[in-house]
Amino acid sequence: MEYINDLLKVEVQDYVALVTINHPPLNILTLELSAQMRDTLHRLEEDDAVRVVVLRGSGEKAFCVGADIKEFPQVWDDVIGKKLMNENLAIDAIELLDKPVIAAMEGNTLGGGCEIAMAADIRIMSQEGRIGLPEINLGVFPGSGGLFRLARYVGIAKAYEMLYTGTILDAGEALQCGLVNRVVPRGQTEAAAMEMAGIIADKPFEAIKLIKKGVRQLWQKTTEENFYPNLEFSRTVFKTPDCAEGVDAFIHKRQPRFSK
Repeated sequence: MEYINDLLKVEVQDYVALVTINHPPLNILTLELSAQMRDTLHRLEEDDAVRVVVLRGSGEKAFCVGADIKEFPQVWDDVIGKKLMNENLAIDAIELLDKPVIAAMEGNTLGGGCEIAMAADIRIMSQEGRIGLPEINLGVFPGSGGLFRLARYVGIAKAYEMLYTGTILDAGEALQCGLVNRVVPRGQTEAAAMEMAGIIADKPFEAIKLIKKGVRQLWQKTTEENFYPNLEFSRTVFKTPDCAEGVDAFIHKRQPRFSK
């Protein structure tokens, strides 16, 4: 079985859905991609032919490098409704899917791409890849669950360090701090993820779903409680002069001059 949106491709075989973010070369997370991702995940939830989902990016340069910075000026006055709301709902849909999700992370996984990967249950990263949340360099912060999901995986102290400095980790560092499950050679993330997905798909499906629900209960209340406060924090930071400066500097490829 196969179905394709403009920016997502889904192939289903042997109870495993391979979902490809089809926006090369960097698989940038746009408003339209967020909407298509949410709709696709809802379809996969209802599809009895799917027991496990593997999420990958098209090509070898990047799993996903996050938002299209050039979209930012379009959403100043409606950041919750048009951008962050869509991204939050799409990324939360990954975590809330009652089926295991494995992220096959080839190349770079940055910003919103890292937030997508952290919403998955298992992360497999390529050896030469990098991962991180560098939003502070734009004068903002991760607004789609990255704050609390990062702290969940790497601990509060390490999360503060990464978020405050915009540190980007290599594969070895990401594995060491628990941000990813496995590191494999370049070009092998999809194969490794599909192999693991096949193993999981052969297990008792009702038990698998209950495992995911049970583990998710550990933090689901925290996720729900943080949803709207994080959106409000993001709306505030998006309106700051430092955000405008960071975005302009990025677009024009210059060093930002943040307020002192």
